[in-house]
Amino acid sequence: MFAFNQQKPVAIGCDHAGFDCKEQLLAFLASKQISFTDFGTHSKDSVDYPDFAHPVAQAVESGAAAFGILICGSANGVAITANKHAGVRAAICWAEELASLARQHNDANIICIPARFIQEGMAEKMVSIFMETAFEGGRHANRVNKIAC
Repeated sequence: MFAFNQQKPVAIGCDHAGFDCKEQLLAFLASKQISFTDFGTHSKDSVDYPDFAHPVAQAVESGAAAFGILICGSANGVAITANKHAGVRAAICWAEELASLARQHNDANIICIPARFIQEGMAEKMVSIFMETAFEGGRHANRVNKIAC
């Protein structure tokens, strides 16, 4: 089951600290025949994370992307940046349960992964869970509806 619109690509981006993780996730998405738009970065050269977080968040905000994946060293920078966009709910996840709860309870539409703090293979597991988990609505919908300023 895919909780997001499969007709739209996944928006993905990272900074230099998340580059290797992003490359692994691109291979994972391709292996599952899930289309994506790679907003970079495209090397391990030092870059500024907002330059990649904003385009991913804009794609999610505009509806051009089904959901987003952002990766940096701690995930804090990309999450803070993405959450400046209206309608974006970017959640930092470093464990499978957090990826599930971000969707179930918060209707998160961007998963932010801390590349320096996860084990090999965890990003793929979390993205799978994030993609497959539906928002529960109900009491959570009331809370999510209060987020926007």
